[in-house]
Amino acid sequence: MLDLAQVEGLGDLLEAETEAQRRQALRVLSGALGAKVDRWREALIRAAALLEATIDFADEDVPVDVTPEVTGLLDEVAASLRSEIDGVSVAERIRDGFEVAIVGPPNAGKSTLLNHLAGREAAITSEHAGTTRDVIEVRMDLEGLPVTFLDTAGLRESADEVETIGIARAVARAEAADLRVFLLDDTGQTQGLAPGLEDIVLRGKADLADGPGHGVSGLTGEGVADLVAQISTTLEGRASRTVTATRERHAEAMRRAGGAIAEAQNQLSLGMETAELAAEDLRRAVRALETLLGRVDVETLLDEIFSRFCLGK
Repeated sequence: MLDLAQVEGLGDLLEAETEAQRRQALRVLSGALGAKVDRWREALIRAAALLEATIDFADEDVPVDVTPEVTGLLDEVAASLRSEIDGVSVAERIRDGFEVAIVGPPNAGKSTLLNHLAGREAAITSEHAGTTRDVIEVRMDLEGLPVTFLDTAGLRESADEVETIGIARAVARAEAADLRVFLLDDTGQTQGLAPGLEDIVLRGKADLADGPGHGVSGLTGEGVADLVAQISTTLEGRASRTVTATRERHAEAMRRAGGAIAEAQNQLSLGMETAELAAEDLRRAVRALETLLGRVDVETLLDEIFSRFCLGK
């Protein structure tokens, strides 16, 4: 029988559009997350049992100080939980799609580049600056990764109220994007939006520029292949950091478990007099992990997820 995480993996597999999404969904569907949760659970139960043994059988043949073994178990589980939590945001991007914003001053060739990448006229192009007023999105499969390209309004000072709103939206979306491609005009200015370490900065409309330089042209295709390769390499590097957990629901359950473990560690730091409280904290951590796999009221949760796909109808 599938646990809740596996059912979520099945749902993701049915909705997958790219190879990266399929690989991630299959990993969850295979039960990899459940196996990892079971290992955490076993370690926590052993740690709790050791603590309780010192309480219930203090006069019998039980190690006097179980703290080193318990501490080792808790440190290992806590570190593994942190690693999984850190990877959830990347996994969500693989499922929902990375966002790449094309930014720069007006008439720098942003919309033409977007149209070239999309293979169709997704954005209106014009010789007049400020044609793009709102964010235009184009979703595509980029070397197996789901990517949404954002064509944003040209960045400049403007007295036009509508254009000013468009520029504000452009800045907000660009700042929230996973990666930014800056297309520069002859001034070479990024118009107040500072590139990040992995952002790509190019000269726009390379077909019109004089002399050599690292640029791109959506009109002729010059430099586009290199740009796509650079974007793919950057995003693939980020995608490789995903682990097993793939949803914020997973992360929240792991945070609760991690918090309970931290409280248990704090109790142990006070001495074995608080071992009973530490054991209760570990039982709370186990219960939190069990919700991750849907072992609490699982039938209701499974019915809700299966209903999304009208299975069996």
